[in-house]
Amino acid sequence: MNILITRHDKIGDFITSLPLFYVVKKSNPSAKVYALVSKVNVELANQIDFIDEVILYDESHFWQTLKSIKSENINTSISAFIDTRLGWLLFLSGIKKRIAPATKLAQLFFNKTLKQKRSLVEKTEIEYNLDLARLLDRGIDLSYQVPLLKLNNLQQFRNSNQLENKKLVLFHPGYGGSSDGNLKLEDYIKLSNSIRQLDNIQIVWVFGPDDLIAKNKIKDMIPDLDIIHHPSTLLDYCFLIRDSELFISTSTGPMHLAGALNIKTVSFFGNNLFASPKRWATVSNLENQHNFLINSSLDIDIVRGVVVNMLQ
Repeated sequence: MNILITRHDKIGDFITSLPLFYVVKKSNPSAKVYALVSKVNVELANQIDFIDEVILYDESHFWQTLKSIKSENINTSISAFIDTRLGWLLFLSGIKKRIAPATKLAQLFFNKTLKQKRSLVEKTEIEYNLDLARLLDRGIDLSYQVPLLKLNNLQQFRNSNQLENKKLVLFHPGYGGSSDGNLKLEDYIKLSNSIRQLDNIQIVWVFGPDDLIAKNKIKDMIPDLDIIHHPSTLLDYCFLIRDSELFISTSTGPMHLAGALNIKTVSFFGNNLFASPKRWATVSNLENQHNFLINSSLDIDIVRGVVVNMLQ
């Protein structure tokens, strides 16, 4: 049996679908499990041991993507997120069983659907995705083990910066991507000042291509001992996170990468139900997650106390 699981949007969205991949492969060990993902997630998906093959969802080349899917003789697809273009793609590919949430007009392209009102946030995104597996097998075991992303600890960043004995604390204060709530840059600085006083700590400020404005502001507000780093690829970002003690950020894709690696996180979320950790919690162990809503009652000193306690 060949099973295609699709999640063709952003990094964090793909990470929240990993438990779905895991349980499907665990329950069907002889099946070949394919992932249909956007370009940003191809390299990462190829590192995951419960994904057998990766197919690029190329928005600019519909017919080439269709050809790639058809060539694999896929029997069943499970789509964690759907739109009309994806619906056409899977329908034309000839997949007999097409599983998806019963949302949007695109549900007409699928023949096994589950009504999910995700906007009500009755579950996390992870749990909504896992529920779709029951349309494949009603009795499927939905349990999974963390970390879901396992990488060899190459310590490339530590070695190249002579930080072999330091605890790395990563700050990702960027405002790009899908962040709905964030601290002020001045509050990130307050947090870093508290951490810097602890023994054996190295602070690394990490920025992606959408975070240049924040980076330019931060570099004039921090001491020379701190490091500013731009990972060259998503996989390099993962290796850096894998080597870290703590990841501090707003709720974006890199936070979910830290969760997939089961690294401790301090995360900031928008003050509305849809953007909250009730919907977008990471896939890590609960004790590794420290989530804060950005609202008028948030006391940065409480956050500082939590962070310092985690590192002592």
